[in-house]
Amino acid sequence: MTTVLLIITVVLTALIAGLFYAYSCSVVLGLGKLSDAEYLKAMQNINREILNPIFFMSFMGAAILLPVSTFFLRGEQPVFIFLLLATLAYLIGVFGVTMVGNVPMNDQLDQFDISGSTAEAIKQMRDNFENRWNFLNNIRTAFSVISIILAVCACIWHKEL
Repeated sequence: MTTVLLIITVVLTALIAGLFYAYSCSVVLGLGKLSDAEYLKAMQNINREILNPIFFMSFMGAAILLPVSTFFLRGEQPVFIFLLLATLAYLIGVFGVTMVGNVPMNDQLDQFDISGSTAEAIKQMRDNFENRWNFLNNIRTAFSVISIILAVCACIWHKEL
């Protein structure tokens, strides 16, 4: 049973790592080529559409199953240490950064009325949003990759035991 739990945990963590990685190396680069208004409209739409059950299952699933897996495998060394570190990396560097950084920025952007704003206000909103959001996403990417590496190490060691 713990092996199945660990596999599901690793898959969910990998899905999130892949999502943030794809954003970092392709999506934000493509969006960066858009005009200010097009960029803001695209980000508003992306931020609205990502709030769906499939994303939540992966994002919240990893946040829940990493600590649960850590708890259930607490007697297995070094599996426990790998999972504990993966959990901390995910909860702080992925979940925490998202909740404290990206979500408030997304909410602020969602309230921004592009069609009723001047070109200067639109440029200012993009300037305040884009670089910081991308920086936070790169942090999430790095920590999600660290989390998946550690979780895979836990799988390998768990199989060895």
